Amino acid sequence: MTINLDNKGLKSIIENYDLFFIDLWGVVHNGVKLNEKAIDVLAKISEAKKNYILLTNAPRPNSIVKIFLEKMGMNKNMRENVYTSGEAALSYLKKNFLEQSFYHIGPPRDFDLFIDFKNKKTQDISKSNYLLCTGLYDNHDQDLNYYKELFANSISKKMICTNPDLIVDRGEKREYCAGSVAMVFEKLGGKVVYFGKPYPEVYNQSITNNNKKVIAI
Repeated sequence: MTINLDNKGLKSIIENYDLFFIDLWGVVHNGVKLNEKAIDVLAKISEAKKNYILLTNAPRPNSIVKIFLEKMGMNKNMRENVYTSGEAALSYLKKNFLEQSFYHIGPPRDFDLFIDFKNKKTQDISKSNYLLCTGLYDNHDQDLNYYKELFANSISKKMICTNPDLIVDRGEKREYCAGSVAMVFEKLGGKVVYFGKPYPEVYNQSITNNNKKVIAI
């Protein structure tokens, strides 16, 4: 039987699943404030003794996003279920690229992602072993053509993209995300490794999900 979740809500199917992957931005909050109805559903999932992971394509470690959510008013128990695309990428980078130099594409607020190996960051794209894309530069956040010129002679390098999203709505404002920059790189012929929804690594790293009935929201 088909259930209309628009009418009955997620609470009506909680008993049907063991694990809930729930998108953080756009579902639980809008970048400015929490969705109180979503918070109520998270509480119901916990009451039912089910697991949930709050997934976000934020290109930052889990700890930074938890602080952000605390400021919004989310309680500690809920915040502990956060897993970011940045955390998934960080695990991969530490395992495979820790001693290699990289060129960062993104704003200064994303520097927390590579603080443990910041000495490997180079200001010269031609001297980098790989490209780490977390977003757009603050002074080029609306101009994708800028990145075509930036990447023109670096197509042979691998790009690590820590946020596959193309755009995001922050309250009433729409912004480009790292995925839009990565798409420019791919169209030029470059190879991109993505971390975050909908790619599998972020799901597999966040929790053991073998033999569980799973739903993603």
